[in-house]
Amino acid sequence: MGLFADRALGKLLVGSWWEDEASRQASYENLSKRRAEMMAPFAQTVTVDNWEAAVARRAEELGPGAGFRLVHMDVEPADIDLLVDTFRDTSLPKVQKVPGLAGISLLIDRDGGRAAVGALYADRDALVASRGAVAAVRGEATAKARATTRSLEEFEVVLATAVPHA
Repeated sequence: MGLFADRALGKLLVGSWWEDEASRQASYENLSKRRAEMMAPFAQTVTVDNWEAAVARRAEELGPGAGFRLVHMDVEPADIDLLVDTFRDTSLPKVQKVPGLAGISLLIDRDGGRAAVGALYADRDALVASRGAVAAVRGEATAKARATTRSLEEFEVVLATAVPHA
């Protein structure tokens, strides 16, 4: 689970990971009620997206001041596998060399033709310093995979927890 904040714009992002689709669905009703209760003091608008984690490199331990970048993309559903292959085989090896990268995931919505890349950085300075190098990799990958970048957001990591590797 992760909690991310853009304090300047007053935005919160909460992400949770589930072992499989059945576990996510089983939790949905209970979480819907809890989500509304927990977010009411902070947010007037709440949206929920469900994603498949196509490629994931688990985050290393994150300390205070960690940063998070989220990029949303549109892609034709027929090109989703091309995007996954491009990310795994071309983009991931390049961005893993970026100093301060702590973890990264490609999330996909096959039916909706959407994708998102979430990247965690050890601190704000590493996040800022990575912008140029990561933008170059993103430009190459989106052209190759016929994807369009829809939005890019950066957040402070408020909370990040991970289940240890089994």
